[in-house]
Amino acid sequence: MPPPTPATEPEHPRVAEVARLLRAAGAAGTVRHLPDSARTAAAAAAQLGVPVGAIANSLVFDVGGNPLLVMTSGAHRVDQDLVAGLLGVPRVDRADAEFVRRHTGQAIGGVAPIGHPAPIGTLVDVELARYDQVWAAAGHPHTVFPTTYDELLRLTGGTAAEVGPGPSEVPTTTEAAAR
Repeated sequence: MPPPTPATEPEHPRVAEVARLLRAAGAAGTVRHLPDSARTAAAAAAQLGVPVGAIANSLVFDVGGNPLLVMTSGAHRVDQDLVAGLLGVPRVDRADAEFVRRHTGQAIGGVAPIGHPAPIGTLVDVELARYDQVWAAAGHPHTVFPTTYDELLRLTGGTAAEVGPGPSEVPTTTEAAAR
């Protein structure tokens, strides 16, 4: 499978906006186009040749009608009861596709951590800090960008949080050396 290619002129308007925002924020990485859709962390990891845990999933939740973005490691499951407790709310529900599009302007599988119509409260999974480089969606299921945990926190204005139980994947020595 060919490696992802840097985007020179993103054709999709959401991708173009994410790329513009990344440049404006001084982000180190650039948007890359993947040959195939990467609607799941496993699909993105396979195309990028990285551990699934290095994929920063953008999961949108409905908290009493308000959106919450949880950037979680692709190898980590979000515990909705734990997140509700962190927020001091009775419940946190997975958002449906219409809710996600309305609040992010992007489709499930391609939701970037930035570029939404209005700011969205964001939690960033501490599991992502285990990787020197993580990959996040760039506004479309065929696009991603490389970043770091610290940069992801800065870009989103998010809060570091344990969003699920315990470590789910430990990078092997080979994976760590390849980074």
